[in-house]
Amino acid sequence: MMKRFGSQSMVLPIKRVLMRRPGKSLLAADANEWHYGTLFNAEKAISQYNAFANLIGQSGAEVAWIEDNNDGLCDAMFTQDASLVTDHGAVLLNMGKKLRTPEPKLHGTTYEALDIPILGALSGNAKIEGGDFIWLDEKTIVVGCGFRSNREGIDQLNALLNPFDIKVIGFDLPVWQGAEACFTSHVNDFPIR
Repeated sequence: MMKRFGSQSMVLPIKRVLMRRPGKSLLAADANEWHYGTLFNAEKAISQYNAFANLIGQSGAEVAWIEDNNDGLCDAMFTQDASLVTDHGAVLLNMGKKLRTPEPKLHGTTYEALDIPILGALSGNAKIEGGDFIWLDEKTIVVGCGFRSNREGIDQLNALLNPFDIKVIGFDLPVWQGAEACFTSHVNDFPIR
């Protein structure tokens, strides 16, 4: 029987992936509240995501979809951020961006429906978002600590994953535009020479 979940690599071919197509929530997004910057264009983002999803489908990967039911979770299309899947099951992370705090629960509901075991969830002040970590190798995760991922998150993730011989290592990230922003650089901020 083929295993239906698991990955401890960021370079092996994708066989199955969790995705959420942006829709009504992104169209209704307040760009200032979500810190999207002046170049934000919801229609273009949706079009580009659809093209991306088509490429994933053409690769042969199976897509498990989380639907946008106009729940207001505009950033939920970035599904790597809210949870971590290992060969042993999923870990629900704890989002540093307050507007995204419901996303891990949404992932948990989806994993339960897909019969993917949940190893645990980060709680309290522990924070890790998927955009801040990489699998260095199949037994090592490296997490950048900043506004969205912290040492307490690393400690809790180690407690959940060390029994499976997976180590989580942290390092400090440089600070740029503050705790609420993410990828909010503006083209005009960088002089062209």
